[in-house]
Order: sequence, then C-alpha cells, then structure tokens
Amino acid sequence: MFKTKGGEEIFVIDGHVHYWDGSPENWLNVHGEEFINCFYDYHRNLSPKDKIWPIDEFRKYDKERMVHDLFSKGYVDIAVFQPTYLNEFYKHGFNTTERNAELAKEYEGRFIVNGAFDPRDGERGLEYLEQQAETYGIKGVKLYTAEWRGDSKGYKLSDPMCYRYLEKCRELGITNIHVHKGPTITPLNRDAFDVADVDDVASAFPDLNFIVEHVGLPSLEDFCWIATQERNVYGGLAVAMPFIHARPRYFAEILSELLFWLDEDRIIFGSDYAIWEPGWLIEKFIDFELPEDIQNETGVNLTMDVKKKILGENIARLYGIDIEAAKRKLQQNLVS
Repeated sequence: MFKTKGGEEIFVIDGHVHYWDGSPENWLNVHGEEFINCFYDYHRNLSPKDKIWPIDEFRKYDKERMVHDLFSKGYVDIAVFQPTYLNEFYKHGFNTTERNAELAKEYEGRFIVNGAFDPRDGERGLEYLEQQAETYGIKGVKLYTAEWRGDSKGYKLSDPMCYRYLEKCRELGITNIHVHKGPTITPLNRDAFDVADVDDVASAFPDLNFIVEHVGLPSLEDFCWIATQERNVYGGLAVAMPFIHARPRYFAEILSELLFWLDEDRIIFGSDYAIWEPGWLIEKFIDFELPEDIQNETGVNLTMDVKKKILGENIARLYGIDIEAAKRKLQQNLVS
C-alpha cells in the first residue's frame, strides 16, 4: 500500500504482471530467444539506469524476487496475472496459468489468476477454458491475438470461433477480457495486434469488459475513438507507464488523451512486471502532474482522487474487490 506524504493510504492493484520462464533451457527454437530479448530491450531502454536487471535474471527470476518487488518494496496490494503461453516458442510455455496459479496458492489473497484462450484450438480449447474456470475460478482471460499457431500468425477477435469462446466466457461468468493491443514483440506481427477488432466484439458483447492492454500503442488515437463509443472498453496502462520516466511529456499526452476520451473510471494501472518494477512507476505517478498547457487544452486534471482510481479502484470494481475488506484481510495476515 502506498502512503502519501500526508499519510493517506492508497490501495494498489497491479493489473498486469507475469511470472515467466524465458531462460535458454525453455527455448523451443530461436524465436524464444528473440521474444525475451525484445522484452529486455523495452526494459533496458525505458527504465532508469539503476533499475536495469542483468539479462540472465530478467529471463528467469525466482518467486522470492517477484514477491519482494511487488509487495515488499513495490506498494502493490494485489496483482493480476496475465498469462502468455507462446507454446510455439517455449517448451513449457512462457507464462502459463498453471505456473501462475501455483504461486497464487502459496501467497493467498495477493494474486488474481487469469486464464487464456485461443480460438484456433477449437473444441479442445473450449474444454480447456471450462477446466480453467472450474479449477481456478477465473474471472478474466488474457488474449494474445498475434500468437503463432502452426502456419497461422494470428487471429481476430471478430473471427466466428472467437465469438464462440466469448459466448463461453459469458456462460462461465468470465467477464474481463484482457487483450494485448499494443507494441509488437519480435518475431510477432504488428498487424495482428491491431486494435480495430475490439470495436466489433465490444458492441456484440456489452456485458463483457474489454481491457485493452497497452492502450493500443502506437495506435492510441484509434483506441480512443473506439473506447469513447464503447462504454465496456477500458485502457490498461502497461507499457505506457515507463514513459513517465523516459519521455514524461509523451506520457502526459497519452494520459490526457485517455482522460479526455474515456474518463477517469476506465483507466487501469499495470507495471507489466517483470519488464518494469511497480515501485518506481508508482512513486513517479503519485508525484506526476500534467503540464499546464495540456490541462488548458484538454480540460482534464490528474488529481489524487483520479490517481487512486487508476491505481486500484477501477480494476477493483471489475473484479468485485471490496477494497476496505481487502485492507483488513491483508492487515490480519501481516499480524498473524
């Protein structure tokens, strides 16, 4: 939990974390190396110099480091796992629901486990989605539309089979659909991450929440035009957040556009751990102010109340988290 200089407590939910294995031992082919090295390039180029990890530790970190970085020094109260399987690149998957669930079980109450699906898996995949719901009680899934499957280099949310999976999510009570719609990662195809298909499914499934991770960057404008008319579309700030250090003016422009088009109730904090640690991102965000000229042009302001919504309150609403009850439970666990 973050405490302001005035002593106010801010409940933090990190909406986008991973527990991956990108080590050479897990590479299935050269693409496994390419993918994790591209992650590392983002990490190295957008982080403060004193926050850059050695590449071997970045490729595979242990659970003790993750828990310490998130909960001990990172101010995070609850973190949401967003799995990415990449079975075409990694022998045992890159960041799986099963591995995440093992850690979540060990640290009860600190993690939310999300599942995943790929409509190209057909009927077998629908059965797996049911299994995830039954085993882990998932309330959300993470979709990676540019993931490779054999000769296929991606799919669209608007594909007929994807509709069947979203209908199954509705049936199972999986209401939060997190979709990677942002920067490409080597060797995946940028076009397969295009944000346009969000418009189709958001209209077709108004009872589901579509959290567009990375707010569609670099296609922020397209995302904003979709989200302003589809009230069940949310913006996840993972990848946008580190620009608060590397290019603060650009970050201000991103955030002001989101506040102008979406409103303050549909923007969600995510560190994208372990690409970046949440601690320094949150510290800079708490102190961050929009430049006066941007405030004057857009008519928006980044007040502490708005920051509290972004850092935890908005995603708490999507996942049915009672923040005051969660505070009490975490405090009891600390005491005991």
